Amino acid sequence: MKYILAIDSFKGCLSSGEVETALAETLCREGIETVCLPMSDGGDGMLHAFTAALGGTLEPVYIHDQMMRRVDAQYGIAPDGTAIIEVAQACGLNLVKEDERNPMRATTYGVGELLSRAIKRGCRNFIIGLGGTGTSDAGIGMIRAFVDIFARGKNFDEAMNTELGECRFTLASDVTNPLCGENGAAYVYAPQKGATPEMVEQLDRRARLFAGKSALHFGFDKSNEPGAGAAGGLGYAFMQYLGAEMKSGADLLLDLTDFNEKIKDADLIITGEGSADRQTLMGKLPERVLKCGKESGVPVGLVAGVVEDKEVLLSAGFSFVKSITPEGMPLEEAIKKEVAFSNLRHFAASLI
Repeated sequence: MKYILAIDSFKGCLSSGEVETALAETLCREGIETVCLPMSDGGDGMLHAFTAALGGTLEPVYIHDQMMRRVDAQYGIAPDGTAIIEVAQACGLNLVKEDERNPMRATTYGVGELLSRAIKRGCRNFIIGLGGTGTSDAGIGMIRAFVDIFARGKNFDEAMNTELGECRFTLASDVTNPLCGENGAAYVYAPQKGATPEMVEQLDRRARLFAGKSALHFGFDKSNEPGAGAAGGLGYAFMQYLGAEMKSGADLLLDLTDFNEKIKDADLIITGEGSADRQTLMGKLPERVLKCGKESGVPVGLVAGVVEDKEVLLSAGFSFVKSITPEGMPLEEAIKKEVAFSNLRHFAASLI
C-alpha cells in the first residue's frame, strides 16, 4: 500500500511537516509506504513548504516587524535563484501579543526590507506567500521601505529604475477579496487584527485614498482585482506597484511538487487542515487536492483537528472525513503539541 500525505498546517498547533511525520511514523511501522509532501496554500508554513518543494535553502535576515521592532526572519532561495517570501515573517499576527494589536499603527515596512535583502542577494524571481498578517496598511509601509532603500527617500518611480524594476512577483494566496468596501481588507480581516469598528472605517478610508492617488499616478487601478485585499491590502500593493500576478497558493505548490505525477500509483491520498468545514471547499488546499485525486482516480481522505459540515464535505467526494480530536476534549487541550501528536497517531492507527 502507498499513501500520499498532503496536509496543510494545523494553524497555531503543528506545521504541515509535523502533522505528516506523526502520521507517517505510525503508518510506516505497519508496512505502508508513505510519501510526505508538506503543503501550504500561501498562509502559515508557506516558507518551509515551498522552499522544500523547490529544493531550496533558508537564509536568515534581521528586519523590522509591524511595530518597527528588530526581529529575526528568513526567506528561501531555490537552486535557480527564485526567492520564497512569507510576508508573515515580517508582519505576522503571531509576532505581537493580543493587547499590542493595532492595525492603525502596524506597518508592512519589514516586508519591503525582507524583499530588498533577497533582491540585493541577486534574486529576481519571487514567490510571495500572503497570509497570517497583523497589518492592514494596503502595503504602504512596504512601498515606503522600497523608496528608502532603493531611491534614498525620493519616489517610487526612481526606486523602480533600480534592480527592483527587474523583478517578477507571483503571489500565492486563496483570498479573492478586493481592497476596499464591505468585502475588502479592512471590513473582513481587520477586526481579527485588533481593529475596532471605528478603526475599520478609518482603515477602509485610508485604503481608498491610497488607491485613488495610485490610480491617478499610474493610469490604472488594481484595487478591485481578486486578491487585492489579501494580507491587509498587500495583494493590492504588489499588483498595483510591482505588476505581480495572483495565483492560487495551493495550485501553485501542487504544480511545483509535480503532484499529479506523484499520486498516479497511490492507493490513498490524505489531505487536511486544522479546521475543516464547508469553506474548505472554497479553493482551500484540501479541495484542490481532492480535485487532483478525482482526476487521477485516487481516493482522497480528509483529516482535521476540528470538523464541521461533515456531510457537506463527504458529498463533495472525500472518501472519509475525520476529526482527530476526541469528543468532549477542550480546544485549549487539543491544540497542545503533545496532545495533537497523540491524537494524530491514534487516527493513523485507525486506518490500518
